[in-house]
Amino acid sequence: MLRRLSIAVAGGLLLVSAVAGCGGDDGAAGGGSSGGGDDKITLGFAQVGAESGWRTANTKSIEESAATAGFELKFVDGQGKQENQIKAIRNFITQRVDVIAFSPVVESGWDTVLKEAKDAGIPVILTDRAIDSPDTSLYKTFIGSDFVEEGKKAGEWLVKEYQGKTDTVNIVELQGSPGAAPANDRKAGFADVIKADPKFKVVASQTGQFTRTDGKAVMETFLKSQPDIDVLYAHNDDMGLGAIEAIEAAGKKPGTDIKIITVDAVKDGMTALADGKINFIVECSPLLGPQLMDLVKKVKAGETIPQRVLTEETTFTPEQAKEALPNRKY
Repeated sequence: MLRRLSIAVAGGLLLVSAVAGCGGDDGAAGGGSSGGGDDKITLGFAQVGAESGWRTANTKSIEESAATAGFELKFVDGQGKQENQIKAIRNFITQRVDVIAFSPVVESGWDTVLKEAKDAGIPVILTDRAIDSPDTSLYKTFIGSDFVEEGKKAGEWLVKEYQGKTDTVNIVELQGSPGAAPANDRKAGFADVIKADPKFKVVASQTGQFTRTDGKAVMETFLKSQPDIDVLYAHNDDMGLGAIEAIEAAGKKPGTDIKIITVDAVKDGMTALADGKINFIVECSPLLGPQLMDLVKKVKAGETIPQRVLTEETTFTPEQAKEALPNRKY
């Protein structure tokens, strides 16, 4: 009799344990929270890669901000490949994270995997780069810069710099990664501004993949194929810095013989600007971490957020760079 009672009690305890386990699983399936009252937010983030100083600063901002917010961050480096980011997003879905955020390496080809996230009830936030999907319900918001406006600012400086002059201005352009939103938009914004004046001619335009190494290599090609270059427009600082090496190796003076416009305003770029090797930089801040974590909290809480969140940025001349450099965080 005692033996039967013991077995019954043990069976009851196992049943209670099993029910508690199911409850924990249900909690995780409902949005990544574990059982036992642990409501820590889990954020899955798929980064483009580490192709530039800007991207490194962006990653650091996200990691530090997630730690400050008390989030569990699952971070994946896409190494510049869309297939790696898609695989990471699918892994985040399988892991039942609370929110997915990523910087898309290219604009196209995301609908299928983002629909999978939507069907799983996991909200998505785009950071730094947009996608071209017509279905805006696939993501909650896009936080980042206005890349078209950045291109326009670069063009406006150039127009002002050559105001009143009639000679042809030969421009070479170092584009970012093909298909990437910043490359497409910075090119479009710049072209839109300079097209009104026929003296501005883009005589060569080629991708430098947003890297210093490729920026140098492509600029070497430009210098050989284009005998008269007045201006270099680089879609980021790193390509511009690589181009400076090529220009100096060719016996020319960057910033004087060839005027240089870049985008980002990372510390190395700002240093070159302060030294007169770059003439103008349009800022694109990588420090998106704090804003991203705030949006993650609001999305997880079910709050309504704007579908577009802009970062506040400025531009720099050599004199302004000298003033800003001592306190520059990236």
